Amino acid sequence: MLRAKLPAAVVLVVAASASARPATAQATVGADLGLFSGYVWRGISVTNRPVGQPTLYVAFPAGKASVTVGGWANVDLGRYDDTDDFSQSGGVSGMNLSEFDPWAEVSVPVGEATLTGGVVGYVFPNDFGATDDFNTWEIYGKVGLGVPLSPKLALYYDFDKVNGAYIEGTVGHAVSLGSLSLNLGALAGLSAGQAESDSPNELNNFFENGFTHLDLSAGVPFSAGIFSISPVVHLLVNGDEVTRFTSPGDESDVKVWGGLTISWSRALGASATSE
Repeated sequence: MLRAKLPAAVVLVVAASASARPATAQATVGADLGLFSGYVWRGISVTNRPVGQPTLYVAFPAGKASVTVGGWANVDLGRYDDTDDFSQSGGVSGMNLSEFDPWAEVSVPVGEATLTGGVVGYVFPNDFGATDDFNTWEIYGKVGLGVPLSPKLALYYDFDKVNGAYIEGTVGHAVSLGSLSLNLGALAGLSAGQAESDSPNELNNFFENGFTHLDLSAGVPFSAGIFSISPVVHLLVNGDEVTRFTSPGDESDVKVWGGLTISWSRALGASATSE
């Protein structure tokens, strides 16, 4: 989910960032499996063919806080070696683990807000495509408000290879569809030092600092036994030259991608429950 740089424009992600789970009286273990039409990170198309993105985490209470530790990965499901394909792993084989992001964070409720701080690593294990030359680390902070539209502001700072900041603002709203709900979201990204114009940086994520992309999403989650299934579609309005890259020779101001996430969680010592 968090990455290093592209055009190499084709390489990075944060882990991802599974979001923090609220503190409970018991530790909780959980797993997600995302299946998507492509790998898109911060508006950047990293792989333009189907990917699998598993996450494993454990969350436990620490006083009023919640501590979560986990790992996220991207797996290129196919070889992806056609002329219109590009792959984070270089397209040399299918079922290729192209990225692993370990992460840890602490969340604390403060009135109507939830404050989160964490660290995430980006590890690229392949000898082709994104290699260990791209390995890097970020720290991040988030503030989310328990008010209408659930606004959240997040700041990520790469202190290793990129040495720059990235900022995201998000809002969301759920529309009732009877027994289901339509979850609508909007996310805007801003580079504040992760651009190629910053020559001291060893790696860069974007071409210019400033607005990177607007991500509009819609999903209808539902439960199936112990699993929660969340299909979603994303419409991206791209503002940076790197986020406009869609496939070899193709740049677009707008692109669409989507997929679904299958989630499971269980309180340790309790029976299985859906997330």
